[in-house]
Amino acid sequence: MVSLVPPHGSNQLTPLLIAKSDRKNALKKAKNLSKVTMTSREMSDLLLLSMGAYTPLGGFMGKADWLSVCTDMKLENGTFWPIPITLSVSEKYANTVEIGSEVALVDDVTQTVMGILSVTECYEFDKEFESKRIFGTTDVNHPGVAKVKQQKPFNLAGAVKVIDEGWYPIEFGDLYIRPDESRALFNKLGWSKVAAFQTRNPMHRSHEHLVKISIELTDGVFIHQTLGKLKSGDIPASVRVEAINEMVEGYFPEGSVVQAGYPIEMRYAGPREALLHAVIRQNFGCSHLIVGRDHAGVGNYYGMFDSQNIFDELWENALVTQPLKIGITFYCHKCDGMGSAKSCPHDENFRVHISGTRQREMLQNNEEISPKFSRPEVVAVLRKYYNTQLDTI
Repeated sequence: MVSLVPPHGSNQLTPLLIAKSDRKNALKKAKNLSKVTMTSREMSDLLLLSMGAYTPLGGFMGKADWLSVCTDMKLENGTFWPIPITLSVSEKYANTVEIGSEVALVDDVTQTVMGILSVTECYEFDKEFESKRIFGTTDVNHPGVAKVKQQKPFNLAGAVKVIDEGWYPIEFGDLYIRPDESRALFNKLGWSKVAAFQTRNPMHRSHEHLVKISIELTDGVFIHQTLGKLKSGDIPASVRVEAINEMVEGYFPEGSVVQAGYPIEMRYAGPREALLHAVIRQNFGCSHLIVGRDHAGVGNYYGMFDSQNIFDELWENALVTQPLKIGITFYCHKCDGMGSAKSCPHDENFRVHISGTRQREMLQNNEEISPKFSRPEVVAVLRKYYNTQLDTI
């Protein structure tokens, strides 16, 4: 058996999904409990707790952990953690809930009972403070800040038992891989040094180049897609999966990459979220996280390489999983291939700068997309999707 990185802050994963044999009784019990309706982000966090991706957390954070994470990027016990994982409730609910009681956690869309929380604390929290510390701004035009401002004013804390994983495993099937399953897969493949590639977009040539660089440095790459709620304009996961499959099958050696997905909802927290992605990937068994330009950023809120530089601010042994820091990549006509400022000496006149935003614009405007920008097989999948969207307008 190969040696993989240990789970974060623990010698073993701590998935919170209860055994199948216990779920019927737990659901019966939950139906008689007070119900807390979760937002899409809170449900996403519950699912990551469920599968052990948030090891070593045992539930939603209390005030001491919330404050310590916001201020110092660590739990109260000193374990590194970059972003609060919390569950909000109204003031009215906060005034009636009893410490020591149990409450049922409900999906806000389907009204499915997802789990049971044992209440240890209910506390008011400062939304301005959290936004400034986590996102570096209190601007409500930032989608992550807007989400925090929309939360109810109190947080409910306590250990969680998850009953139901919702529709994700059904919708995505084999793509929905939990940390214990990815670790078993890496062991089977003989991989011990694994790089994770986070994406919420179809892969263009720059993405392909990042992954191929990483294959040279590791045993293989874990192409890990976000399956949670997206922002307006993002391409649906099912289309993205098809497009990435075309790239993997046509342009990567067999056995060099594994494609999977997980139910995270992006916070667009830039540097802090890059750190959370590294924690999650450590739990999935990855020794490295590919961190390119503006990882997990949005708009102009973060510097191009802030998400790389923040790893240099961590204390020793905060994280086992390390960043693979790769600069801006582009296609160079003079080099006749992909390169970066480190490897290509030619000026801007020769460079084709590649981005997901520009690719979406070209697709929406039905512009020609060069093979130097994106692989033809990938473009064909995306054009089919965009043409379908136009037909429904």
